[in-house]
Amino acid sequence: MLIHRAGSRPSVTPNPDYFTGTVRIDPVIAPPEPSRVNALIVTFEPGARTAWHTHPLGQTIHILSGLCLAQKDGEPVQELRPGDTAWFAPGEKHWHGAAPDVAMSHLAIQEAQDGSAADWLEKVSDADYSGPRTG
Repeated sequence: MLIHRAGSRPSVTPNPDYFTGTVRIDPVIAPPEPSRVNALIVTFEPGARTAWHTHPLGQTIHILSGLCLAQKDGEPVQELRPGDTAWFAPGEKHWHGAAPDVAMSHLAIQEAQDGSAADWLEKVSDADYSGPRTG
């Protein structure tokens, strides 16, 4: 059994090449091999968001607080609220982040393939971020 006590691991500031705005990552679990699962709590300040990206084995996000904006390439921006869960299929180009005026935290769960859990692409434009919303 491996136990991580609350407050025993520091928060991390992610690579700014992959995010816009202020984002904090708090680890939940990254067990040793052969496990491939990785879970994080990601907190986005208002207006903060990921860059466009894909996941080789997909990703689940579960909204914990605030208002999440998420978009699959070619579709409208979705509004997700606490308790909502979204699944991004393997290779699906997408982004997610906080609304312009509301912070957001989500639990992110993904698996690594060949040591990588995400493939990062270009940053999300203001036009995409401000695009039509549904949800």
